[in-house]
Amino acid sequence: MLRLVKYLKPYIFFVLLTIGLLFLLANADLALPDYLSRIVNVGIQQNGVDSPVPQAIRKSELDKLVLFLDEQEQTLVDSAFQLIDQESEEFEQYVDTYPALSEEPVYILKDLSKSEVESLEPILSRGMMLLYNINRLMENPEEAGSMLGVMPFDLAQIPEGMDVFTLLKMASPAQMEQIRGQITNQLDQMPETLLNQVSSEAVKTEYQALGMDLTKIQTNYILQVGGLMLLLALVSSLANIAVSFLAARTSASVARDIRKDIFTKVESFSSQEFNNFSTASLITRATNDVTQIQQVVFMVMRMALFAPIMGIGGVIRAIDKSPNMWWIIALSVVLLLLLIIVVFLIATPKFRIIQKLIDRLNLVTRENLSGMMVIRAFNKQAFEENRFDSANRDLTDVSLFINRVMATMMPIMMLVMNVLSILIIWVGANQIAQSTLQVGDMMAFIQYSMQIMFSFLHLSMLFIFLPRSFVSGDRIAKVLGSENIIKDPVEPKSFKKPFQGKVEFRNVCFRYPDAEECVLKDISFTTMPGEITAIIGSTGCGKSTVVNLIPRFFDVEEGAVLIDDIDIRDVRQRDLREKIGYTPQRGVLFSGTVESNLRFADQDAIEETLHESLEIAQATDFVFDNPEGLQAEISQGGSNVSGGQKQRLSIARSLVKKPPIFIFDDSFSALDFKTDAALRRELNEKTGDSTVLLVTQRVATVKTADQIIVLEDGEIVGKGTHHNLMETCQTYQEIATSQLSKEELA
Repeated sequence: MLRLVKYLKPYIFFVLLTIGLLFLLANADLALPDYLSRIVNVGIQQNGVDSPVPQAIRKSELDKLVLFLDEQEQTLVDSAFQLIDQESEEFEQYVDTYPALSEEPVYILKDLSKSEVESLEPILSRGMMLLYNINRLMENPEEAGSMLGVMPFDLAQIPEGMDVFTLLKMASPAQMEQIRGQITNQLDQMPETLLNQVSSEAVKTEYQALGMDLTKIQTNYILQVGGLMLLLALVSSLANIAVSFLAARTSASVARDIRKDIFTKVESFSSQEFNNFSTASLITRATNDVTQIQQVVFMVMRMALFAPIMGIGGVIRAIDKSPNMWWIIALSVVLLLLLIIVVFLIATPKFRIIQKLIDRLNLVTRENLSGMMVIRAFNKQAFEENRFDSANRDLTDVSLFINRVMATMMPIMMLVMNVLSILIIWVGANQIAQSTLQVGDMMAFIQYSMQIMFSFLHLSMLFIFLPRSFVSGDRIAKVLGSENIIKDPVEPKSFKKPFQGKVEFRNVCFRYPDAEECVLKDISFTTMPGEITAIIGSTGCGKSTVVNLIPRFFDVEEGAVLIDDIDIRDVRQRDLREKIGYTPQRGVLFSGTVESNLRFADQDAIEETLHESLEIAQATDFVFDNPEGLQAEISQGGSNVSGGQKQRLSIARSLVKKPPIFIFDDSFSALDFKTDAALRRELNEKTGDSTVLLVTQRVATVKTADQIIVLEDGEIVGKGTHHNLMETCQTYQEIATSQLSKEELA
C-alpha cells in the first residue's frame, strides 16, 4: 500500500488545500455549539447583556459602586466613563437611548479597546454584583446573610433614614479596606458562572432604571449571534463541498493513474508474466482493487485529518465548558474504542479473503461467457449455474457477514450517544442547580460530545476499511512491481539499412518457466527475403513456440535468433516488432468496425491499401457484400463473424502493415482448401520481397514452400522442399500420406 503513495505526489497541492479547508471546516463546526451556548446563556437568560461592563450607568449608582474600589480601580473606572447631563452637548444624542438622562446625570461608556474593556470586567463585575445585592438587601434585610455574609457592622443597628451606602461613606479607610478584603474573599469562593449571572442581572437592572429597551437589546444580540452562526454554517457548507470535491477529484485521479500504469504494465508482460497472474485476477486488480484504493484515498482526505481535529478540538472545548464532566467523555470514548477493536478483529480477516473470492467469481463468469456454446452443446447449463452459484454464494456470505458486523456499529453507537446525552443532562442538571453550570453550556457540552463520538466513529470506519485497501494495494503493487523477464537492452542496436529481413535460428534451445526439460532443442535454420519457410509437425511438437521466439514473446534459453545477423535481444522490442506482421493462431478482432480493425496495423493506411489487403486475404466477398462495407460493425472478439472470416480479417490486418517479415501461425486452419489455395497464391505474388514464416498442419499448404521445417518432439527431423522431404524424412512422409492421396502427392 505504501508503495502507491507516490501517486499522490502530483496532487500534493490539492492535498494541502484540503488540509487547510479541513481546519477551516473544523473550526466552523466547533464554533457553532459555542454560539448556541451564547444565545441560551446571554441572549435568553441574560436578555442580551453579555458584559458586566455597562454601556451606561446613573451617576448616583456609580458613586455608590466606587465605594468598593481602591484608588487605582477608581481611577481606571473614572477614565472609562464620560458624564452626560442636561447641560452637555451630547444630551440630545443620548436622551432617547437613556430616558433617565432627563432626570439625572448618566455616565456613558467611552469607545474603549477590547483589552481596556477586559481590564474593567473583573472590577465592574464585582462592583455591579455588590451594588445589586445591597439594593436587594435594603429592600429585604432578611436576605442579608445569604447575600453578603457577615458585614463588619450590624445592619440591624443602622439608624432609621440612613442606608448602607451612607454608612459606608462614614467608615474609615481601614474599615473600608477590611470590608473590601472580606468581600473579595467571598467572591473568590463563588462559582464564576454565578458571578457572571448576578453581575449581568445587575447590569440588566440598571438598564431598566435607565429606561432602556431590553427587548431590543435581547433581539439585537440574538440576531447578531444568530447571523454569525448562519455565516459559519455557510462557510462550513462551502468548505465541506470544496473538501468533498477535492477529495473526489484527487482520489479519482489517483485511481486513473494507477489503472493506466497497470494497463501499461500488463501490455509489457511476456507470456511468462501472464502465467503468474490469471486474466480474471488482472481484471479484478485493475478494477475492484483500484476502486478500493480510490475509496480509501477519499476517506483519508475527507476523514483521516478532519476526525482528529474535531475530536481533539471537541475535547478541549467541552472541558472548557464543564471541566467536572470530563469523565463522561472519557467513558464514552473507551466504550467506543472497545466496540471498534471488536469489530476490527472480527472483520479484518474477512477482508483478506474477499478479493480472492471476487477473483474466483470473475473467473467463473468469464469462462461461462466465453464458453457458452460449449456449455450448451454438452447440456452443462445446470452444472455451470451451480458452479457460478457456489462462487457467488461464497462472496455473498462473506460480504453479508462483514455488512452485518458493520451494521451493528450504528445502533450501538446511537445507544452510547443517547446514554451519554442522558448522563450529561443528569450530571449537568445538578451543576445547574448548584449554579456551577449554565443551561447553554450544558447544551454545548452535549453537542461537543456528539462531535467527539462521531469523530471516533469516522476514524473507526477508516481503520476498518484500511485493511481491505492494504490487501488491494499489495495486489496492485505486485503487478506494478513484477519485473519483466523480457527487457530492452541498456544500449540497443539498430537494424542496418536497407533492412532485408533475413531470419536465422542458431542452435536455439527453449524451456518454459518452471519446466524441467526443453521443448525446443538445437533449432537451426535460416530463411531469406522472398522465401516462404513452412514449419510442420504433429500437435504439440513446438511449431508455434518457434515463431513466437521471433517477436520475443519468449526469450531463448540457449543459442540465438538473429535478424539481418543481429541478435534480436540487442534491439528494442518496438523496433523489432515494427518489422514483423504477425497473425496469431487464434484470430483476434477488436470491437469497432472492419476498417478500425484493419487500421490497427497502420492508422495512416490509405483506403486502396485496405482494399488490396482484403483481396489478398480473400475477404472482399463477405466484407463488401455487406451494404456497410468497411464500416460494418465487429463485435467484441469478432463474435459476429465466422472462424474463417475472422482469420481472413486477421491476415488482412497483417498485410496492411506491409512489413518485411510475415509470420502466419496456423492462420489458415479455418479456411477451406479452395480459399487456402487462392490466398497462398495471392500471398506468393504480393509478398514476393518479404520473408514469410508459415506454421501449419496441412501438407497441401506447405507443398509450394521454398523451405519446410519438420519438427518432432521439439527437434528438427527434416529440412528441405516437399519433394526432398518425401524422399528423406519419414515423419513428413507419414504426415503427407495421412492427408493426401498418391495422386495429390505426385
